[in-house]
Amino acid sequence: MNKKLALFFLIVTMAILTAACGNDSTTADAGDEASKEETVTIKHQLGETTVPKNPEKVVVFDYGVLDSLDKLGVEVTALPQATLPKYLEKYKDSKYQNAGGLKEPDFEGINEIGPDLIIISGRQQDSYEELNEIAPTLYMGLDDSRYMESYKENAKTLGEIFGKEAEVEAEVAEVEKAIESLHAKATAADKNALIVLANEGNLSAYGPGSRFGLLHDVFGLKAADENIEVSTHGQNVSFEYLLEKDPDYLFVVDRGAVVEGGQPSAKSIVENKLVKNTKAVKNGNVVYLNADYWYLSGGGLTSVAEMVKEVEAALK
Repeated sequence: MNKKLALFFLIVTMAILTAACGNDSTTADAGDEASKEETVTIKHQLGETTVPKNPEKVVVFDYGVLDSLDKLGVEVTALPQATLPKYLEKYKDSKYQNAGGLKEPDFEGINEIGPDLIIISGRQQDSYEELNEIAPTLYMGLDDSRYMESYKENAKTLGEIFGKEAEVEAEVAEVEKAIESLHAKATAADKNALIVLANEGNLSAYGPGSRFGLLHDVFGLKAADENIEVSTHGQNVSFEYLLEKDPDYLFVVDRGAVVEGGQPSAKSIVENKLVKNTKAVKNGNVVYLNADYWYLSGGGLTSVAEMVKEVEAALK
């Protein structure tokens, strides 16, 4: 009888241990699955990158992305601090690390940070491989030829990574509503426009599909010149060109106002004796745009909203 009882307890004990092992395995598998779910894989222009959700240490090289993260209340660890837009100057604080120059990342300093995610755009694309060896690196450059689609894709990606999907959706909806209003106003005005970049006494013009082409492609103003070559740096033009095209509106981005150590100088360059004969100058329709938004941080949740406001305020 005792032997039978002992055998019974042995069988029960083994059954319990086997069940426990099975439960441990199940728990471990569940833990592994949960861990896998805490990453997101993003396809981008330079490849495919798997990043952790809600990364703690983030290095950002694109000011448009920094603008969006700031709007969403997401903290960053490091960024290029030398040429920050004025409205983002809080990131010059010593609690943020300088990640180097926009075109010359501080690889050693970034490596010491041990980031969970690095976000870059066009100026750093040649450094992608080297940065990707340090940490998962995501390219989030803006595609000017499809500005709004690219803008929304980038915003959606940030929302997905940082768990801010609802906030992104709300912000984008507000911008789209404002653009709809601006487009209607621009169409009703039936005026053409030209946008130029002023830089050290030189002028570059931008048309549809270009860096500042959203003025036409998205906002709805007719182009004073439909044949401007599409280029990141724009098409070099003369003052005679401005007189020849004679735009109803002339929009000016002053690079000198935002480059390191620079000073605003566009007005003295643009409004010379020759250009004063254009309709834009005669009718008071020369608009000096905020270069922080247009030149430094385009594509951000804040910057695009402000760009819409500037152009709508300019239309009469």
